[in-house]
Amino acid sequence: MKQPLILCKGEIVVAKRSFIIILIAFCILFCTFAPLNQQKVKIIKRFILVVCLLGTASSGFAQRKADFYQMEYPKWFSDAKLGIFIHYGLYSVPAWSAPEQYAEWFYKGLISGDTARINFQKRVYGEQFRYEDYKRLFKAELFNADHWAKLFKQSGAKYVIFTAKHHDGYCMYDSRYAVNWNSVTTAPHRDFCKELADAVRKEELKFGLYYSLLEWNNPWFKWTIDSAGIEKYVSNHLKPQFKEMVSKFKPSIVFADGDWDFGYQTLQSDYLVQYYYDKVGEEGIVNNRWGVGFDYGFLTPEYSSGIRETKRPWAECRGLSRSFGLNRNADLSSYMTSEELIEHFVTLVSQGGGLTLNIAPSADGLIPLLQQERLLDLGKWLAINGEAIYGSSPYIVHNIDTICGFETTDSCLDYNWVRNSPHREITEDNFTMYAQCEMTPKESGICNFVVKADDKAVMTISEMTESGFETIVVKDSAVEGKTCEISAWLRADKTYKIGVRYEEKTHDASLSVNIMNKNSLQPFKADWKIRYEYRKPYVYFTQKGDDLYLFADTKFCSDILEVDLGHPCQKGLKITLLNEPKTAIPYLSENHNLILDISNLKCNAQSGVSKSDIIVLKLQNYLRE
Repeated sequence: MKQPLILCKGEIVVAKRSFIIILIAFCILFCTFAPLNQQKVKIIKRFILVVCLLGTASSGFAQRKADFYQMEYPKWFSDAKLGIFIHYGLYSVPAWSAPEQYAEWFYKGLISGDTARINFQKRVYGEQFRYEDYKRLFKAELFNADHWAKLFKQSGAKYVIFTAKHHDGYCMYDSRYAVNWNSVTTAPHRDFCKELADAVRKEELKFGLYYSLLEWNNPWFKWTIDSAGIEKYVSNHLKPQFKEMVSKFKPSIVFADGDWDFGYQTLQSDYLVQYYYDKVGEEGIVNNRWGVGFDYGFLTPEYSSGIRETKRPWAECRGLSRSFGLNRNADLSSYMTSEELIEHFVTLVSQGGGLTLNIAPSADGLIPLLQQERLLDLGKWLAINGEAIYGSSPYIVHNIDTICGFETTDSCLDYNWVRNSPHREITEDNFTMYAQCEMTPKESGICNFVVKADDKAVMTISEMTESGFETIVVKDSAVEGKTCEISAWLRADKTYKIGVRYEEKTHDASLSVNIMNKNSLQPFKADWKIRYEYRKPYVYFTQKGDDLYLFADTKFCSDILEVDLGHPCQKGLKITLLNEPKTAIPYLSENHNLILDISNLKCNAQSGVSKSDIIVLKLQNYLRE
């Protein structure tokens, strides 16, 4: 079936203006060389009418571009819960960055003066080696799309998103807009997108593609380097290449990225997304990364503890370690254990979302064994408990948590956790740090402290008196995403207590406390005593149909589990363990409270069969009216 004509806003405006200019020029010539009479007046009126009709028609075309805003998101995506993300490309050859950096950003490090990446490339590949030369070394000699797809199926995933093009512009398919810069015309001589699309669909999984809207090294416009040329890049490269990719593979998902420096109008994202839906139809879905101001698509929190959103589909994206592309410089502690992966996944699902879990193959095309193990462990757990995951929705009570914490010490407060947290047990978001130290100035005078935090920090200075630390010199000097200077007159014969409270909310986490010393800003060194506090869920809920599912993390539960369900239990309620559906579990109920003896169930969970201490209970027909 022939596709309808779709014009983006810019094309409509250009066509409209050009036609109006032609009409105006014709009117001027007509008035100049033809005598003014009644017939001429009628002709001019008709020209005016044509211009008005053109404006109306243009408005109709302009409205056409926004059709997808009224589309409902496909149910299959919300039901899927788990997808696999794959970052694979030229950056898989060096596969190196600092432990907290994204390895797939290797080229960006080279062009922005990252000495660690520059020196690594020179040491390993030679002084004259350029990033472009990796296309000769990237051969993927052990890549097998069928093996990948079978592994993803075993993991319990329902969709796969493959990186068709990352920010370096190198395409993993035969693109006519990346000649000699794609996997078919360079060393691999393979169309990875086609091979994987065929293999994934053969396993009855949905196939999607990641596509970077901008590129660091495109001759039309070098992102982060050039100050002009974005319009030509969009017209001559972005639009035709995107249409080429969509037409070739008709992906069920398009995960756009590289959008944050420009508005969606500049990137003509409405045009791109409308083109996608006209090709793929209502089965398709896009994410929300199409430029500043774009307000459509599934949400994509990145390396986070998830969001609480139930009206719009979302899936957190993260790698098993701290990078999407393979980072050979990462240590084992940076990888999630199977147990941590399952706990995190359950947290996301209970909050109404899902997980797009990234795997990072090596340059030869193999998925590292540790990553395979994590996927298989997750798949084994889902084989038992998937009934409570797939097709579920969040309950009115997402989860029940408890305050956890631990104490440590440090010589200074100078942290940049990026996508990490101070301790692997702490989620990346929503934790609080309390730090205290004492100081006795060597001489009296004004002390200038400088506090910087990405979210919020509060610094207090208390003076020692006979009855203890009572007098507050400086209190609640709040910092929210900026640097704050705190000055206080401190005496040499007094001891002061310095307190800092840091509240991490979302995204990156950073905090530094410095002091001005002889016109030089230096870290404030002291014997800091630090306590971290965070909220840890230990009971989670999902619902499906008339049934309620209760997930209990037995590491944090006592033998007697008491939970407030929000509604009273009806008589005849049957509770079973998902992996033992024929055995009813005894319980007591008081109003909204459910009381269970889970001592025997804890033994079941800790047997290690499913690599998780989480047990899943099914409350049959609990939600039936």
